[in-house]
Amino acid sequence: MATLEEARAALERIATRLTDVNPDELAKHVVERTVSCHVPDLNLVFITRIHAGGLDSFEVAESPNGAQVRLTVNSDDLVALADDELGVGKAWATGRLKVEASLGDLLRLRKIL
Repeated sequence: MATLEEARAALERIATRLTDVNPDELAKHVVERTVSCHVPDLNLVFITRIHAGGLDSFEVAESPNGAQVRLTVNSDDLVALADDELGVGKAWATGRLKVEASLGDLLRLRKIL
C-alpha cells in the first residue's frame, strides 16, 4: 500500500501529463469539471478541477462533495497508473479503476487520456 505522499505525488505526475497535451486539443475536449479521486485503501479523497488549462492542485477532502467526475482507485494502482505500469483502459476494464461521470464527460476524457 502506497503512502499519502506517494498517492499525492502520483496524482501530480498524472496532472503534469496534461501539460504535455496540445493546448488546442485539450481546450477542444475539456470542459470545466470538478474531479475527485477516492483512494479507499488509504481512506482518502482528493479533489481538483479540470479545465482548458489543465488541472488545479489536488486537495484532500472529507468526501467527493458532489464532484462531477469521480474516480476510485487503490493507492498501488494509482502509482502504477502514474508510472505507466498500468494502462487506464486495462485498469478500468479489470475494475481496478472505477469512473463515475456523465457519458459526455467519459467521451471527452477518453480523448485526452
